[in-house]
Amino acid sequence: MTREAAIARAEAYFDGGGFEADLARRVAVASTSQEEAARPELRRYLADEVAPVLAGLGFVCEVVENPEEDGPPFLCAERIEPGAPLTLLSYAHGDVVRGLDGGWRGGLSPWSLERRGERFYGRGTADNKGQHSVNLGALAAVITERGGLGFSMKILFETGEEVGSPGLRALCAGELRDRLKADLFVASDGPRLAPDRPTIFLGSRGAEPVELVVDLREGAHHSGNWGGALANPATILSAAIAAIVDRRGAILVPELRPALPDSVRRALTGLEVSAGEDGPEVDVDWGEPGLTPAERVYGWNSFEVLALHAGTPENPVNAIPGSARAHCQLRFVAGTDADGIVPAIRCHLEHAGFPEVEVRARRGGRFAATRLDPDHPWVGWASGSIAKTTGTPPVVLPNLGGSLPNDVFADILGLPTIWVPHSYPGCSQHAANEHLLAPVAREGLAIMAGLFWDLGEPGAGGG
Repeated sequence: MTREAAIARAEAYFDGGGFEADLARRVAVASTSQEEAARPELRRYLADEVAPVLAGLGFVCEVVENPEEDGPPFLCAERIEPGAPLTLLSYAHGDVVRGLDGGWRGGLSPWSLERRGERFYGRGTADNKGQHSVNLGALAAVITERGGLGFSMKILFETGEEVGSPGLRALCAGELRDRLKADLFVASDGPRLAPDRPTIFLGSRGAEPVELVVDLREGAHHSGNWGGALANPATILSAAIAAIVDRRGAILVPELRPALPDSVRRALTGLEVSAGEDGPEVDVDWGEPGLTPAERVYGWNSFEVLALHAGTPENPVNAIPGSARAHCQLRFVAGTDADGIVPAIRCHLEHAGFPEVEVRARRGGRFAATRLDPDHPWVGWASGSIAKTTGTPPVVLPNLGGSLPNDVFADILGLPTIWVPHSYPGCSQHAANEHLLAPVAREGLAIMAGLFWDLGEPGAGGG
């Protein structure tokens, strides 16, 4: 009954094929929250897959209905150990994005796990089924080896993360608020800094969807007869975007340029952004001048144009379009006034001479920004646990570059939040050929087994 034995048990679960078998079964459930026809699969994943596994680990499970009408269900599980000095809350999501069935490499299917070399291919392998499978496997190893956890634990599964987590905030602020009381939050999602760099992140950048619309007239008009006499909404829209960000992507709206605290800058010193050998190469000259790529991703805001539309791009004709629109997004760090994003862009464009550009806040896909202080005692504790397992201190990121519903746990429930990711930036998350790296999954099992073991030791805690 030792820490080393628990880690060895978790690694043996991987080496003996148990992890692959469990992940294959979970990937086969086509639980995409982006397609109405798949709604029954969301509930099936919770009730028929997750709940029996957790029940076998001594958790009491309940499928909880969404407080929003037609919202996807949740699963609340808890294992209360009498006299335990602390309680851990964890989180995962069982939903995935669309399969994009026709876009995968030859012989691969999103709903069938296949291992090729060091990669497990399948929808959800990286986001989030593979990651919570790592944590469930580590929990099983510790419970089996120790005979218990040494702490109480609560887990919340949702099935709507990929569609903006409908009902999650209302549920945690209302019906489940008291039930989810805990001392610490630990979960796994998102990528490591790099495949070979165990990572902790302490929050996430926020996301604000913004739509820019120039609607000048109904219908299109011949570019020969009207070219030079009619304003072109696509031209106006392009110029408006250039007033928001310059040609290298630096933000020109003063209110959207955040502060970069010294503590955050120190935490990011020397870090490199990498997606591995198959990932895109970092454009070192893109973004805010004077910042490193790591500072731009983890410590700064970015305004991204996700889609542009004017006319008929799939079949261009000789006509001036009547309207143009751009789907954009601000990824923002803690300290940015989220409610002021759209008004700031609107005011900036009006002053820049673009009163005809309508700035709209799009529904869905909104996330708040959160960031736990890197000097918080729990951060040092978690870093020490991972270093003890791997022999190397993990990378500590003040926040993830992407967005997660971390504000639910940090702001609504008031918990220190620590995320330990088991994926990497080049995993093709949300795209065809999504995959999980086998070495990262195996190391993740060891890391989490060590962390759960340490959390159950006398005196464990963040001070």
